Amino acid sequence: MSDLPRKAVTRTAKLAALPLGFAGRATWGLGKRIVGESAEIVGRELQQRTAEQLFKVLGELKGGAMKFGQALSVFESALPEEIAGPYRAALTKLQEAAPPMPTRTVLGVLAERLGEDWRELFLEFEDKPAAAASIGQVHRAVWHDGREVAVKVQYPGAGEALLSDLTQLSRFARLLGPLIPGMDIKPLIAELRDRVSEELDYALEAQAQAAHAEEFADDPDVVVPAVVHQCEQVLVTEWIDGIPLADVIADGTQEQRDRAGQLLARFLFSGPARTGLLHADPHPGNFRLLPADQEGEGDWRLGVLDFGTVDRLPGGLPDPIGISLRMTLEGEAEPVYELLCAEGFVKETIELDPDAVLDYLRPIIEPARVESFTFTRGWMRSQAARIGDPRSPAYQLGKQLNLPPAYLLIHRVTLSTIGVLCQLGATVRLREELEEWLPGFVAEEHTESA
Repeated sequence: MSDLPRKAVTRTAKLAALPLGFAGRATWGLGKRIVGESAEIVGRELQQRTAEQLFKVLGELKGGAMKFGQALSVFESALPEEIAGPYRAALTKLQEAAPPMPTRTVLGVLAERLGEDWRELFLEFEDKPAAAASIGQVHRAVWHDGREVAVKVQYPGAGEALLSDLTQLSRFARLLGPLIPGMDIKPLIAELRDRVSEELDYALEAQAQAAHAEEFADDPDVVVPAVVHQCEQVLVTEWIDGIPLADVIADGTQEQRDRAGQLLARFLFSGPARTGLLHADPHPGNFRLLPADQEGEGDWRLGVLDFGTVDRLPGGLPDPIGISLRMTLEGEAEPVYELLCAEGFVKETIELDPDAVLDYLRPIIEPARVESFTFTRGWMRSQAARIGDPRSPAYQLGKQLNLPPAYLLIHRVTLSTIGVLCQLGATVRLREELEEWLPGFVAEEHTESA
């Protein structure tokens, strides 16, 4: 393929073709029905063609288009099964791969940023990319000290492409809504836009990754590659081998699924407590399952990649999350409602029934109620249907709740992680992780008496 399309008019035209393509295929489907083909066959063909076009456009454009596709991909478990199949294959492709940029472009960036003699920094450098993602691609290499490394090179024009894509996507967010029923697409796009500058800043990413690598250096369960070198548009980190989480989702053993799910939950809640940072891009392309040792013996470990998007939480996750979760489990409707009001989840101009709010929250926190919980696509779909159906009381109540800005990214990361757990079909001891890492989840008097 050619270089990353940077001209706004080119990218806009490609993105604008998505909803036009949806409409065109609907007309094509009607024609097929008229000549006698069954609705079921036509429907499947329509979904497959739509999914293929979606992946082709979002994957080729990279930038904000692919970032949006990756964000959507973790929610495919909320789709009804008859729709999910075609989209699942297309969207999950976005978690691991995108068409690479030409070798000459990569070499040009490396020469510009590392110097014309940049190859002297490496004992080996593979021109063919090991992975290509939304704003950069990764090449495998050997650093001059013998360490195997991953060299992430940012696409020229990535910033312009990100902003252009997300602006265009927001214009037809309403048309994309049916891809994920019950999900409001526009706030997702707005939040991705807000994170653009951080995503492009490899210095910030290097700082966040280094902080995690130092904290988890001796951790038996989580592996974070150390940062080797960083400059504008180039980030070099230690290489880690492992099974991509997308492969575990596709055909991993139940043991692998459960272990990956447990460690994913542990990393989600322990990361902020240990580093003051929340890894905020939890799609399967950013995780690997690694054997415990070189012989493949012992428990699997979780490898974590890509720290380009983080939420800075110096005190860890906010106490009100754990406190409200604990009180909801204990059925304390009035205190929960008062806390939600105080934190801005219920605006001052709105008055709700505390018991109705409790009924709204209880099914969502079911995984924290039991010793272990099996996350399934069926459970995710039931939650999406309950909250997303306009006829549902939960939908009507949910419309009246507010999401304060301070909780926006935490909310999306939590939902995304749950989406991945449901894709895995993992049985997870979530309550155990909450008790260990979530501030406020265990009442103070319990802690003191322990």
